[in-house]
Amino acid sequence: MRRILGTLIAILISQIGFSQDYQSEFQKYCQTNDTVNQLKVLTKWKSERPKDAELYTSYFNYHFMKSRKEILTTSTNETKGEGLVLKDSLNQTAGFLRSEIHYNQTELEKGLNIIDKGIELYPNRLDMRFGKIYALGEISNWKSFTSEIIKTIKYSIVNNNTWTWTNNEKKEITKEEFLLDIQTYQLQIYNTEDDNLLIYMREIANEILNHYPNHIESLSNISITYILTGEFDKAISTLLRAERINPKDFIVLTNIAHGYKLKGNKEKAIEYYEKTIKYGDDSAIKFSKQQIQQLKEQ
Repeated sequence: MRRILGTLIAILISQIGFSQDYQSEFQKYCQTNDTVNQLKVLTKWKSERPKDAELYTSYFNYHFMKSRKEILTTSTNETKGEGLVLKDSLNQTAGFLRSEIHYNQTELEKGLNIIDKGIELYPNRLDMRFGKIYALGEISNWKSFTSEIIKTIKYSIVNNNTWTWTNNEKKEITKEEFLLDIQTYQLQIYNTEDDNLLIYMREIANEILNHYPNHIESLSNISITYILTGEFDKAISTLLRAERINPKDFIVLTNIAHGYKLKGNKEKAIEYYEKTIKYGDDSAIKFSKQQIQQLKEQ
């Protein structure tokens, strides 16, 4: 019996060793951008260990990186981002040169389909989920980006935030750390400066609140989406809900004051700036005093 168990353990160790060797070899070819040998490693890997979790992440990386193409473009109009200014013979600005990233949809879909299979087999692998979310953000597919984040939030309730990472190692992450990661994704949408996308930021925040109703950061995020679209009553209502959860949160209090200021309710704005002075730090106190002074001078 011990001999049989010893044999089984040896086989298991051998299989893990094969996986790690393939993984290391694949990463080596990634560093040199050798897609030919990357595919050779993946093909052999798949024939021997078709259900290896790292095979799915490696195939995903292979197709995603292969889909990515950098193209130099010229334009007479200056746009956001880094670029080179082109000058004519009179040293006048003639145009702008910059690089743009384009993605081959066929390769991209292959990668996304593979990581979907990986997530189905290994639903606790947070790196797979975050990897897919990252890719969707890179291609600015904000609808799918949001959908994948919401799926991850929902599954965090199923597995009680018991996640794994590369090589199926346990990922030590608290609920607060997980929600902070989700907050970063919402900030990514916010930083597009496209008000049409604020609805996605709101959807993510509402999903969090479905499971964590006292999550003040999500209430604040929702209020921001309403402030940016000029819906001040909705923004204030959301922030007042946050205030009921924590009456001493001076960031919430400052935002309520700002909401009332934008709405034109000077009296309520001053009231909440005074609350901020009571509970805020030095910076918040200084800012609130300035705001009160400005409001009184109007």
